[in-house]
Amino acid sequence: MSAVAENQTQEMFRLIVEAAPNAIVVTNRQRMITLINRRTEELFGYSRAELVGQPTEILVPMQFRKAHPAHVDGFFTAPEPRAIAAGRELVGRRKDGTEVAIEIGLTPLPTSDGLFTLASILDITERKRNEDELRRSNAELEQFAYIASHDLQEPLRMVASYTELLGQRYRGKLDEKADKYIFYAVDGAKRMQALVADLLAFSRVGSQGRPLVPVESEAVVNSVVDMLRGPIRKANATIEISALPAVLADEGQLRQLFQNLIGNALKFRADADPIIGVRAARHGERWLFCVEDNGIGIDMQYGERIFQMFQRLHERGKYEGSGIGLAIVKRIVERHGGTIWLESKLGLGTSFFFSLPSIGAKNPS
Repeated sequence: MSAVAENQTQEMFRLIVEAAPNAIVVTNRQRMITLINRRTEELFGYSRAELVGQPTEILVPMQFRKAHPAHVDGFFTAPEPRAIAAGRELVGRRKDGTEVAIEIGLTPLPTSDGLFTLASILDITERKRNEDELRRSNAELEQFAYIASHDLQEPLRMVASYTELLGQRYRGKLDEKADKYIFYAVDGAKRMQALVADLLAFSRVGSQGRPLVPVESEAVVNSVVDMLRGPIRKANATIEISALPAVLADEGQLRQLFQNLIGNALKFRADADPIIGVRAARHGERWLFCVEDNGIGIDMQYGERIFQMFQRLHERGKYEGSGIGLAIVKRIVERHGGTIWLESKLGLGTSFFFSLPSIGAKNPS
């Protein structure tokens, strides 16, 4: 490349760096800053003259400076594009000594003068503030749901008990309307009890979850099948369980997850005898599970809606339940760092897919 062409390339590179929306810091092997852009000046409060020629540690908080050279050496030993600070908080130090939450992407930059590092730095202060606020709001909502549903249980239990006693004592002794009213009162109290119990279970997913530990998922599924032996026999259902792996999970919540999904398959069955399958396949650091059935199926336009609380696709009374079961399942999967979705066709059954962390997976939740 001619000297003119090289100068044009260097000028183009400087213009691109200057126009970048993120802070850009270019450093050499000796950790010296050789180039920055306007956004770096704005983010850290230094002028260009104050930063160029200085070691990168000038932008690193005091408590991390000692370890920083080793991280730089590690990058130059295996230079490849990467994001750093995955799974931990990362902060930069401004000129005035304050710290700012950041994300950094590193890119090796080979030049005729040797290998340099281009660091793209993003200020995530606003995002962190929003995430913290959302976390606080969710925790407050969880606490409210737990307290409300817990405190409602006793008065509801009393209402249900006394309305049932009224029904037993006065059924047939009053007129037909009175019998009907008592029936509605008993039925309403029982449904409210079930709703409050499910709401309490939903709130407990986050507030009372246990640490994730190695769990044999096949043993958990077998225990759920034993627990549902009565409904399985009544529906004349067949449960097909493939070899299932050990996963990192909260065993109680994992049991609840499979109980809800298998229970749903038994509830929403078609005319044919139910066949319910449970299988899993490895996908990187996670296991992808599938619970499938040959039931009535779901119109896929409602594929997201059914995971929301209190959502029903059928008229009240046709199927039991409060409409919270799949919301609990989704909450459990997400607490384990996974995702859940379904594939279904009306009249041809439904397959629920969800991922759980394998043993040794990093940052599962």
